[in-house]
Amino acid sequence: MNYLIQNGRVIDPANKVDEIADVLIEGGKVSAVGKGLGASGAESIDAKGKIVAPGLVDMHAHLREPGREDKETVRTGTRAALRGGFTTVACMPNTEPALDNVEIVRALQVIIRRDALCNVAIVGAITEGRAGKKLTDIAGLKEAGVVALSDDGASVEDGALMLEALKKARASELLVIAHCEDTKLSGGGVINKGFISTKMGLRGISRESEYAMVKRDIELAKKAQGAIHIAHVSCRESVEIIRQAKKDGARVTAETAPHYFTLTEDCCVTYDTNTKMNPPLRTKDDVAAIKEGLADGTIDAIATDHAPHTDSEKDVEFDHAPFGIIGLETALSLTAMELIASGVLSWSETIARLSANPARILGIGKGGIAPGAPADLIIIDPDKEYVYARESIASKSKNSPFVNWRLKACVTHAMVGGKIMLKPGYEGEHGEVKACG
Repeated sequence: MNYLIQNGRVIDPANKVDEIADVLIEGGKVSAVGKGLGASGAESIDAKGKIVAPGLVDMHAHLREPGREDKETVRTGTRAALRGGFTTVACMPNTEPALDNVEIVRALQVIIRRDALCNVAIVGAITEGRAGKKLTDIAGLKEAGVVALSDDGASVEDGALMLEALKKARASELLVIAHCEDTKLSGGGVINKGFISTKMGLRGISRESEYAMVKRDIELAKKAQGAIHIAHVSCRESVEIIRQAKKDGARVTAETAPHYFTLTEDCCVTYDTNTKMNPPLRTKDDVAAIKEGLADGTIDAIATDHAPHTDSEKDVEFDHAPFGIIGLETALSLTAMELIASGVLSWSETIARLSANPARILGIGKGGIAPGAPADLIIIDPDKEYVYARESIASKSKNSPFVNWRLKACVTHAMVGGKIMLKPGYEGEHGEVKACG
C-alpha cells in the first residue's frame, strides 16, 4: 500500500526540514517530501494541524526477553513502543541470560524477526554475565549484529578492564554505553541521599556515586581514543562534567530520561515503589540542570530507560523493590508537557533528541524522512489530551508513577517500513496498535 500524508507540519531535524508539506510513501520508502504532492492509487492521510516526524528512536529500553517474559516480551514491548511513537528501540543486555555471546544474540534475533512490531536493535554486554570480570567477545558480538555495548544496570568498576573494553570497542567500531555508578559510593542505597532519605529512614545514593564514574569513564575514553555514551544522567555535576568534556573535544554523548526532568525526590515520600529508580530521582536543582543540559545540547538524547517489573515485585517494601519504571508510552507526552510547553525545547529540538540524535549516536541509519529512506514515520496531535489509564497500558507491566496523569501530545499514527502499525480506533489482527486516547 502507498500513502500520501498531506498538510502536516513535517519536522525532520536530520534534514533541516520544518514546514507544512506532504510526504509520499511508495514501496515502503519515502518517495518525496514537498508541497502539493499527488499520487494516483495512494491512500490519503490528512495531517492538517498535526506534526509528521521521523519515528522516534529509543536507545535505552529493557524488553526482558529472554528470561523474564513475565515482565515484558519483544511483542509487548514493541507494542508499547509504537503507542509512544517509537519505531526503533535498542534493547539492553540485562536479560536472563545476559546478551553476552553470539549464540544468545542470534537467538534473540530470531525472536525479533518473529514477534517485533517495530525495529529492534540489540545492545550486547561488555562483560560476561555483566559481572565486570571478563570481557565478552566484542568482535564476535559486532559481527553478530549488536549496535553497541553496555553492562547497563552495572558499571565496569575495574578501570583497567573498562579501558581495554573501550579500546576493543573502538577497533570494532562499537559504541560503549556506560551505566555510571560507583557501588562503593552508592552503598546499597535506594533513594537520593539527602534530607528526604533521612526523613524517610532509607539508605541514600550519593550524587558522587554517579558523577565520579562519569568523570572516570570519560577520561578512560580519552585514553582509548574512543567514543563513550553516558546513560541516564540525573544530577547537575554529571551535566557539568559532560559539558566541559565536550568543550575539551572528548568523544562523549549523553542521554537522560523523562522522569529526571519531570519528577524529584519529593515524589518518594509516599513510599510508592514506582518512584524508585537507579540513578534515583534527584532535587529541583538537578531537574533544572538536566533541562539546561538538554537546551544547550550537552545532553544529546532523551531515552526512556523502559524497565518493566511485575506488580508482585513492586508491591513490597521500598527497600526490597526493584529499581525502574516503564516509559515507552509516556516519554513523548512528558517531554512535550515539561520541555516544549515551558520553552526549554522547540518541537524541532525535541524530535532531534528523541529521533535524529539517538539514531546518529547508534549509527543505525534511522531518524529521518529523506527520499529513499525507509518509511518509519509518526503523526503527532500536539494538542490532544488523554488520561494514561492503567487498563490501557500496552506494556505487559504497569509500573509507572504517571498512571492517571492527564497527558498531552498523542501519537495518532505510526508507520514502520511503510506499513501502518498504529492508527486511531484500530487494533489489527497482526498486532497493529490502537492509538492513545
